[in-house]
Amino acid sequence: MAEESQQSVVEHLTELRRRLFWVLFIFVFVLVAAFFVVKPIYNYVTVNALSGVKINLNAFSFWDGVGVYMKIAMMVALGVTLPFALYQIWAFVSPGLRPAERKATLKYIPYVFLCFIIGLMFGYFVVFPLAMAFTGELNAELGLIETYGMADYFKFLFNIIIPISLLFELPIVILFLTQLRILNPQLLRKMRRVSYFALVVISVMVTPADLLSAFLVLIPLIILYEVSVLLSSRVHRKQVAADAKREAQYS
Repeated sequence: MAEESQQSVVEHLTELRRRLFWVLFIFVFVLVAAFFVVKPIYNYVTVNALSGVKINLNAFSFWDGVGVYMKIAMMVALGVTLPFALYQIWAFVSPGLRPAERKATLKYIPYVFLCFIIGLMFGYFVVFPLAMAFTGELNAELGLIETYGMADYFKFLFNIIIPISLLFELPIVILFLTQLRILNPQLLRKMRRVSYFALVVISVMVTPADLLSAFLVLIPLIILYEVSVLLSSRVHRKQVAADAKREAQYS
């Protein structure tokens, strides 16, 4: 019995290693291919989204250009590899799920990628320009001459768009946890005040000290939370109905 258990663990670890290898392989492959699209992306994101004016960036160290080049390529590789990585995770854990749960959770993978892209676009086209405008106005009031370093510019950009992109995954995470019966709509409603407070804190953290930017981030996050509660209620009702049907069938 112990030998069978040990063999099962070894088989699971072997499968996990194989799936991680393929995720890493796809990531490296896409990373290499992404180097061919870094320059167009760089040219696009260094244009002010509000005014359309090209932003002049400066390199303050020999490695600034290399670092930014690598960061952009890695962002592209992560975005493209994400759906494949999620599928590999699903394929690894799916044998332990019920057939209905297996089918339902597989459907979430495309929506994870879609929500990530929507969050990325919201962060870049809405929050980032507002943050740039706020810091620009503050610098002008202080009489400062703006000289942007490319490393600091992209650090500022990524610090805004990446957290917002991940926050837009909230409905998918809540639906997934509801499907696994870890969360339910009653608990989500009970936690509403705490959740709202957490969203306020997150909104302030991912934006500069500007109430307008924080408010513009907070509103869609609250909407996403409430949509998540509604979707969770729908999934929960189906689960209750399925459990009642199963209980009536076997009673």
